[in-house]
Amino acid sequence: MKRLFARTWKLIRSATALVLAVVVVVLMLPGKARSQLGLDPCCAIISAGLSTISNLLSSAVAKPLGTIQQLEQQSANFEQQVVFPVAAINQARGLAGQFQDQFMHMRQIFQVPTASATLATPQQLEQTLLSRNPGAVSQISNNYAALYGTVMPSTDAPPSVRDLVDMTDAEAQAAMKKAVEIDALADLELQAAEQINQQLQTAAPGSASILEAQTSAWLVRANAYTQSALAELVRVRSIELANSGAQIKFSAAHASSLHNAGSMLLQGAH
Repeated sequence: MKRLFARTWKLIRSATALVLAVVVVVLMLPGKARSQLGLDPCCAIISAGLSTISNLLSSAVAKPLGTIQQLEQQSANFEQQVVFPVAAINQARGLAGQFQDQFMHMRQIFQVPTASATLATPQQLEQTLLSRNPGAVSQISNNYAALYGTVMPSTDAPPSVRDLVDMTDAEAQAAMKKAVEIDALADLELQAAEQINQQLQTAAPGSASILEAQTSAWLVRANAYTQSALAELVRVRSIELANSGAQIKFSAAHASSLHNAGSMLLQGAH
């Protein structure tokens, strides 16, 4: 197509230059020479030049332009029938509309109240945990202490026991805080999914790659949030295993102390 355009333009320039040259030559002829021709040849020459250009446009330009128009029509048909078929686009938009209704239904289910505590102190902690508000994370420590208590004083338990209780409480609060944050992130992901789906209903076919890139970016973020939640579950499970191991160690230490105390009593009796 570029070669056809170049050749057509070259022919038009050549014909126009030829006619202009003839006109200039005729205008430069003296008036006496013109009169010897009987009639003023200027109009006849210009008319002949215009006729030549017309014939040139009809023969040398019309055919390439027709070919170009045919190629453009074929390209448009290919895009409309193969690359971006209208039926498939309408079907995809209809499917996006169905997804939008499903998203709204999912949001309604996602926001069904699940609070079950009946007493005042547990209700405060539960309300914070189910708030889906990252700004409420700072309240978890006080609500947790009000319900489960704080680490016992040093006069009531040995340091090893106090350390174990402190670590268990810390991880329990960290998991609760992470749960609130993940709930908030889930809300943001649902909002992003709804916005992308709304854009799909009115998006032009050429913008599909942009929407696909946005969706991929959100998918990566969702995977990152999922990995963060899994990491928190692993930490909780690790604390449980560590507590089980600590209990066995404490039991072994107590058994050893009891054995030593019994041995000393037996030796004293003899």
